[in-house]
Amino acid sequence: MALPSSSARTASSTIYPVSLSSLHPRRNSHRACFTPSKPNHNSTHKYIKPPKIPKRSLFFLPASFLLLQTPSSFAIDDTSTPSTSTIDTKITDRIFMDFSVCPSYFRSDRTLGAELSSCPDSEPLGRVVFGLYGRLLPVTTANFKATCTSAAYRGTLVHKLLQGQFFAAGRQGSRRDKGEVQPPSGLVRNSETVDPKAFELRHERPGTLSLCLGQNDDDDDIKLNPDYHNVEFLVTTGPGPCPELDGQNIVFGTVLEGMDVITSIAAIPTYKPAERIRFFNDFAQLIGDERAQTARALWNRPLKTVYISDCGELKVTKQSLSPPSLP
Repeated sequence: MALPSSSARTASSTIYPVSLSSLHPRRNSHRACFTPSKPNHNSTHKYIKPPKIPKRSLFFLPASFLLLQTPSSFAIDDTSTPSTSTIDTKITDRIFMDFSVCPSYFRSDRTLGAELSSCPDSEPLGRVVFGLYGRLLPVTTANFKATCTSAAYRGTLVHKLLQGQFFAAGRQGSRRDKGEVQPPSGLVRNSETVDPKAFELRHERPGTLSLCLGQNDDDDDIKLNPDYHNVEFLVTTGPGPCPELDGQNIVFGTVLEGMDVITSIAAIPTYKPAERIRFFNDFAQLIGDERAQTARALWNRPLKTVYISDCGELKVTKQSLSPPSLP
């Protein structure tokens, strides 16, 4: 048998590259096909720009390819996200509130049924001036101003204080001796509580004035009243922002003067139940015991009786363009 020559063996061992696409042609395919580039030994450190991929082709790429891409390759366009700098926060109204402490509130010789506004040994803490965003939230601002000018907030108890976050006042009820509020007649039904644009402002700094919705403490039977008007409000005390309040409460104003009064209220110690009491309260709430909610109303209550001794409106001669910068 004759053996093949060396030239024939060399020709038979030569490997010729074959394109896989020529073996399996696909017309109108949406798959992204890339041809491997030849190695360039002269410019090994040359940056290769990633290819531009159509959006619809991303659905046909393997997951391993997507993981190898840089974050800048799939940047998200957030130009449609609303910016708080474009929101009209012009201050149209100024409201003042005088805060005081009543040391004799829990004394046994206190006159039964006496309102907090008539506390005989009141200790004033100071005055706080709020600026309201009347152009942004006209209904919320008008109701808050009407409640202040009618003296409905006078004698209202600061019933909740979360140290490092906020304090709340203006809980509704018929017991004026317990610092509850009776809203005045003529308040407008607040349609802004269901408007998504009313929740755009955030609780980013101390001294933010907000209408309580998510943190509202009014009883359920009061909320079910057809003539119910929410007048409970909260003020952030700092030192940092309160993102847990965003999207649940309506920011409609800020502190213009008296931030030192807000700080002094925030420094008052509060009632914190023991772990055993919290456990039994959670169990009572689980089985539907109504006394659990009544007991929870005492949690985070200041150990000093802080109340609004006076309130009213300050006339604005010129509307401010924006709230002042606070520390």
